[in-house]
Amino acid sequence: MKTIFSGVQPTGVITLGNYLGAFRQFPAFQEQGNAIYCIVDQHAITVPQDRLDLRKNIRALAATYIATGIDPEKATLFIQSEVPAHAQAGWIMQCIASIGELERMTQFKDKSTGKESVSAALLTYPPLMAADILLYNADIVPVGEDQKQHLELTRDLANRFNHRYGDILTIPEVQIPKEGARIKSLQEPTKKMSKSDTNTKATIRFLDTAKEIEKKIKSAVTDSEGIVRFDVAEKPGVSNLLTIEAAVNNVSIDDVVAKYDGLGYGAFKAGVAESLITHLTPLQERYYELIDSPELDQILDLGAEKANAIANKTLKKMENAMGLGRKRR
Repeated sequence: MKTIFSGVQPTGVITLGNYLGAFRQFPAFQEQGNAIYCIVDQHAITVPQDRLDLRKNIRALAATYIATGIDPEKATLFIQSEVPAHAQAGWIMQCIASIGELERMTQFKDKSTGKESVSAALLTYPPLMAADILLYNADIVPVGEDQKQHLELTRDLANRFNHRYGDILTIPEVQIPKEGARIKSLQEPTKKMSKSDTNTKATIRFLDTAKEIEKKIKSAVTDSEGIVRFDVAEKPGVSNLLTIEAAVNNVSIDDVVAKYDGLGYGAFKAGVAESLITHLTPLQERYYELIDSPELDQILDLGAEKANAIANKTLKKMENAMGLGRKRR
């Protein structure tokens, strides 16, 4: 059975786009192999964080994982900072990496260009990301295209370590998951839906109430034609709403178009809102059951215990191979 590793930063509100594009796909990994899900809170602090907000976001992300289908009996869910081996192995990976290859990382260049001062962690977090993966002998790491460069670096560092110290680390394979639904802004449907959008009508959040969802869908930008058909170039607003309903109902866009044949935009928007509310309501109910419950803590405690056992075993092998500390069996 192959091990699949996935990590997500606890950086705030989950949007409908995040849910349909990523979270809805996560439960499939636990059916494919030994799935390990990590809330990478140490990566979040590469930029300043309010401590109370960060703790709230960590817990919210954990509850979201479970509410959207992660089964703690099938998968391991844990918080990165609760497994000290991540930081320890991250230092080892820093010692293996070169400044030149870290400076070439696209995200470092994008985030540091034009700034007088940037955190050193923006340069060195890729080795920590490599450690996250390598500690669990991950065979497969599902990532988006924007993270592919980091996985290539992880493979390079693992190969370099093995060449110097023996075959200790598993070389992970990059898996680009089938792309989930691309959800656009409800107010500017040529742009991606974003949690940072200042227009609150533009973004549906995972925890929006039924009333909020209905109001946002009703005010979504469409066009003056009055015909429900899919045409991204000519009808981006209508096409976005069609994409949303098709995704939440797990049907084709053609099926949704046929449903609204001959109906106006009023009925169309009402139907999209109803489908979305029906889909999200049980997930939200499960989220609120978990968020302040002992159950969530028990899940995270168990996950940390399982993760520590695996990570510490790999870390000891790495340290022994390098000659660190006293020889441990």
